[in-house]
Amino acid sequence: MMQQTTFSPAGSDLVFNRMGYGAMQLAGPHVFGPPTDRAAALAVLRATVEVGINHIDTADFYGPFVTNELIREALHPYRKDLHIVTKVGFLRDAQGGWNPAKSPAQLREAVLANLDRLGLEQMDVVNFRAGGAMGPDDHSIAGGVEALASMQREGLLRYIGLSNVTAAQVREAQGIAQIVCVQNQYNLVHRGDDALIDTLQAQGIAYVPFFPLGGFTPLQSASLSDVAKRLEATPMQVALAWLLQRSANILVIPGTSSVSHLRENVAASQVVLDEEAVLVLDAMAAA
Repeated sequence: MMQQTTFSPAGSDLVFNRMGYGAMQLAGPHVFGPPTDRAAALAVLRATVEVGINHIDTADFYGPFVTNELIREALHPYRKDLHIVTKVGFLRDAQGGWNPAKSPAQLREAVLANLDRLGLEQMDVVNFRAGGAMGPDDHSIAGGVEALASMQREGLLRYIGLSNVTAAQVREAQGIAQIVCVQNQYNLVHRGDDALIDTLQAQGIAYVPFFPLGGFTPLQSASLSDVAKRLEATPMQVALAWLLQRSANILVIPGTSSVSHLRENVAASQVVLDEEAVLVLDAMAAA
C-alpha cells in the first residue's frame, strides 16, 4: 500500500489520493488498438484499487475506446471513492491519427460516449483537452468550456478540468466555470509551468502532470541515475517523488501495463528527496 497523501480541489467534494494511475498505456502501440495482453491489462486495473489508488485518468480516444472498455470490465461496479477522470477534444482516425474534435456537438458526443463505455450516468471530472496534438496554442477555449458547463448544468458531469492549456487559457476558462484541475506536460526538465503550478496551488486547484519521465522516449540522465542509485530507488520513482514534493496540489498519474511496475511506481510515494537530491534534480532543468 502507498503512503496516503490527498488533495481536495477547493469548492469540490473530490478527495484525490495524490498517487493516481494513467490508463493510456493499456491500449496498443502508439495508444492505438487493443492491448497485447488483455488479461494483464485487466490485472493492472484491478491492482490499482488494491494498492489504494482512487484516481484513474482515461479518454475514449485511447485505443480508441479500449481503455474505457477495460476499466468497465475490470472495475465496474465502481468503488464509491474511485474518481474516473476523462478527456474530450480529440478523435482517432482509422490510421491512428489524432484529429481535433472541439465543437459543442463533438464534445457532447464524446462525453456521452465516455459515460456509455464506462457504464456511468455522470462523470466526476471531464477535462477539455485544448491545443493541438503537440502542445498548447493561444486560441480561445471559451466555446469548449461553455459546452462542458452546459453539460455540467444538465448533470452529465460534476466538475470541469483543462488539459494542454496556457495560463491565459486557464484564466479565460475560470471566467466561465469553476476549474478543478489542469493537466499539462511537466517534469524534471520540462518546467515551463512552474509559475502556473504555484498560481493553481494558491487557488486550491489540482495540477496533473503527464510524461513524468520525459515522454514516450524516457529521459536519460546521469544526474537522475546517480540520485536514484544513492537513494536506492529507480529513476522513475525519483522523478515521481520530485513531482510529489514540488507542490501539494500535484497529482501524479504514471501509467503502466505491468502490475509489478505499478507497485514500483506507487512505492515512489515513500521516497523522500533530501536537500542534496533536490539541488541536483533542479539543476537538470537549468542544464
